[in-house]
Amino acid sequence: FDVAFTAFGALPFVPDAARVHAEVARVLRPAGRWVFATTHPLRWPFPDDPGVGGLTATRSYFDRSPYVEKAADGSVLYAEYHRTLGDVVGEVTGAGLVIDRLVEPEWPPGRDDVYAGWGPVRGAMLPGTLVVATHVPA
Repeated sequence: FDVAFTAFGALPFVPDAARVHAEVARVLRPAGRWVFATTHPLRWPFPDDPGVGGLTATRSYFDRSPYVEKAADGSVLYAEYHRTLGDVVGEVTGAGLVIDRLVEPEWPPGRDDVYAGWGPVRGAMLPGTLVVATHVPA
């Protein structure tokens, strides 16, 4: 393949992202591009509160234990996995990919709406998303 990509909402929910990167690298042609969006690693320590409560770290950035929600019977309903920026870089380069660019989209000026844990207060101070552009060496 020439290009592979994923939007926000895939890799944070995969327990072994290194395996995903390795598989993508395997199926791309030389110079093929892999671009993905993921939860920004800096977001992890902060609670999902769009206001000032979302600006105080409540857990360690280095805590890699997943966030898990379970049903009454103990089955997993939702799981999200944290990776530090160093983890992301290591997983991508460990798959043989070259990082071309890291993009940290800023909260758009004048955007006042609130979505989930994000709004203009928190969005002005913390990145929510990390976009990573890579390629397979030629």
